Amino acid sequence: MRPPGEPDPQPGSVPTASESPYVRGVHLERTDENVREIEALAGLLGEPAGLGGLLDDLKWDLRRSRAPRLLGRAVREAYRWDDHDERDEQWYPQGISTSADSSDAGDIDGRRVVVTTWYSTGRDGIKRGSRVTFVDLDSGRYRHVLLVSPVLDESGVLTLRPMRIHAGGVVWAGPYLHVAATSRGFVSARVDDIMRVAGDDDHPDRFGIDGTRLHSYGHRYVLPVRFTYRAHADEGHQKLRYSFASLDRRSDPPALVAGEYALDPDATTRLARYELDPTTWQLAAGEDGFSRPLAVDEGGVRQMQGAVIAAGRHHVTVSHGPWMPGSVYAGQPGSMRQRRWALPMGPEDLSYWPSTDRIWSLTEHPRRRWIVAMDRAWFD
Repeated sequence: MRPPGEPDPQPGSVPTASESPYVRGVHLERTDENVREIEALAGLLGEPAGLGGLLDDLKWDLRRSRAPRLLGRAVREAYRWDDHDERDEQWYPQGISTSADSSDAGDIDGRRVVVTTWYSTGRDGIKRGSRVTFVDLDSGRYRHVLLVSPVLDESGVLTLRPMRIHAGGVVWAGPYLHVAATSRGFVSARVDDIMRVAGDDDHPDRFGIDGTRLHSYGHRYVLPVRFTYRAHADEGHQKLRYSFASLDRRSDPPALVAGEYALDPDATTRLARYELDPTTWQLAAGEDGFSRPLAVDEGGVRQMQGAVIAAGRHHVTVSHGPWMPGSVYAGQPGSMRQRRWALPMGPEDLSYWPSTDRIWSLTEHPRRRWIVAMDRAWFD
């Protein structure tokens, strides 16, 4: 989609992410990497455990549903959290991605892995930020990892901040987790930076560095944010809200899909696609450092909670509250068809697993929380 009046690129030239065919109006700008800060955190906690170390130390049991079709007409596979996470009102699950996004093989050393995001509600008076959860579908176990922002002051003293974002979506692209941060854009972390915190399971209300110890709201592992993609808008345009995100790995080039949740009838419901560099799995950027979208579509759906492109079509979740089953809209932006009773109440983000032709989602409400996989062909 070329903006009106913009000239074609010169023969033989390669367009950058600030030129045609990229869309002007909104863009993202990546910050510098927190290299020194993450090294300082590793100096305190020791060498990172990485994803492999975490997957070898999963703690809680995931329960597989025996009757997934009762949860939604499209549901073919379903899992529940353990009793505490199923009922917990301090943390709400939001985003989802899988090892099928992170690698062509679709697994991590033979393991089928799902990663989800949660945000802290602060209902007990403590806002704990956001976290990611890695789930091994084959062993049926999982563990939470707190997202943190390490900061060095002018004298080199390290402090730690919780990552207070809604985390409505996540894209696991290569070694990176790109986590949706609404009006702020995205925050990005590298799974190799996962670090183990000694003995913090018993301190769910404590956070920060205390001498040589670190408290992380009871999380045994933390993941420092490496950089941020800050959201901007050109003059005369409205900044995009990055409410959720997914990966379109099969497009050429691969793309990050993002969209806007909107309850207000006057608010925009845009869907955007950003190019990902398949060698780094970061957003492609122009010489000015900006990442501009390949496309921005105005034809989203009111109250959409997640969107993914599968088999050339958009699939969008819509929640109808904590008691009514959720819907999926499928088709092209502006002409998507609603399929009611497709999945349980409170559906959120989406992710596509190409080798099985299934679309994954998760639901947020306490006592009604599932991770589900739906047959993509049911929406044809």
